[in-house]
Amino acid sequence: MEKVINESSQGNSLVLEGKETNTKKLFIESYGCQMNFSDSEVVASILTKDGFNTTQKLEEADLVLVNTCSIRDKAEQTVRKRLEKYNAVKKINPKMKVGVLGCMAERLKEKFLDEEKIVDLVVGPDAYKDLPNLIKEVEEGRSAVNVILSKEETYGDISPVRLQSNGVSAYVSITRGCDNMCTFCVVPFTRGRERSRDPQSILEEVQDLVNKGFKEITLLGQNVDSYLWYGGGLKKDFEKASEMQKATAVHFSALLETVAKAHPKMRIRFSTSNPQDMTLDVIETMARHKNICKSIHLPVQSGSNRVLKAMNRLHTREQYFELIDNIKRILPECSISQDMIAGFPTETEEDHQDTLSLMRRVKYSFGFMYAYSERPGTMAGRKLEDDVSKEIKQRRLAEIISLQRELAAESTQQHLGKIEEVLIEKESKKSDLHWSGRNTQNTTIVFPKENYKVGDFVMVKVEDCTSATLIGTPVGYSDNN
Repeated sequence: MEKVINESSQGNSLVLEGKETNTKKLFIESYGCQMNFSDSEVVASILTKDGFNTTQKLEEADLVLVNTCSIRDKAEQTVRKRLEKYNAVKKINPKMKVGVLGCMAERLKEKFLDEEKIVDLVVGPDAYKDLPNLIKEVEEGRSAVNVILSKEETYGDISPVRLQSNGVSAYVSITRGCDNMCTFCVVPFTRGRERSRDPQSILEEVQDLVNKGFKEITLLGQNVDSYLWYGGGLKKDFEKASEMQKATAVHFSALLETVAKAHPKMRIRFSTSNPQDMTLDVIETMARHKNICKSIHLPVQSGSNRVLKAMNRLHTREQYFELIDNIKRILPECSISQDMIAGFPTETEEDHQDTLSLMRRVKYSFGFMYAYSERPGTMAGRKLEDDVSKEIKQRRLAEIISLQRELAAESTQQHLGKIEEVLIEKESKKSDLHWSGRNTQNTTIVFPKENYKVGDFVMVKVEDCTSATLIGTPVGYSDNN
């Protein structure tokens, strides 16, 4: 018999399907990108079959796992503070075992196990199926590690346990790894080379979500536009594929079209896109299907051609503008969001101004903005001096954030007076009398609850806004229910 167990995690409300026969208790936290949260769902599924149910109480856990991020130093420091907390609790509960999963595990395996001796278990992103064996090693008094990167593993045969509590939105992983080798990024080293998941297994997972009442999925990958299924194997090996494999290969636009047609009432999002890989047929597919949300996360990182080259971003400022113009021509209602790095090595004031001018030209709806953080092992970390001072980085970042706030306010104001479809996801953070959901452009809308419930598609008239949120009044159900 299956049951549902509620778990509160660091800044994250979780739900886990457990088994009444399971006797061991798992406490799991996730940090970083959406892929980490998706991976935690795979881990939960594997460990449920190995006798674990989750607990919301750290103190009673038999096994504590933290799924980690290495993309910035701040993310790693956050995890280290949590490990200090875990080990303080471990002194009270000596039987508790602590493990690190994900990108930090891949990057700092020896440090965690041998030098600092702060964890019992270190498991890289491609080794989660080995967790039951590794846990047995730990239970027998040995430290356990598996950080081997795989050329094949996609976890396509694992049915993830859904850790999102709203029962409305879910992640569906379609690719793993990345081949792009941006000089600032650790992902190719911590997650390995790019490979795609069998489309049939993706369709089966989406069907399972439909059966369970989910209303929205996000197709997920480090670079979804690079999705390429030709029977299995690395993307880089596609050139060696047979003529038949090449003729029957499935690209991202075809996968997107297939999922959209199979479930016309399921909302579909995808993330993350890379400017050098996004093709017009993806944008045209979005335009053909109402249920594919009209928002694209399109990281640019810098507006300067010189800096883009130093980052090994394989697109120029002009090529990015051409892509943006095509998106706006084919999908005039589409929102575009960004990732931006301030203070990359050698960045000049002129380069910074190029970034600001690019932002003004594109008019992003929202974005994720950071000061450059040197990551050991990356090409930039090895070859480039981190020569922009902390003060200049912070000042440039503040200017980028300030401009983005202006652009976001412009973006939300364009919705005033319109009636828009909203999928209710949760109660508003600021009022228990209001629901919160998102429109197709990924903008949050809050409105009075009335008789609506979580999971309903509701038409809402937008009457007011802040720079990030729309405020409206419901006018009836959408025909998507």
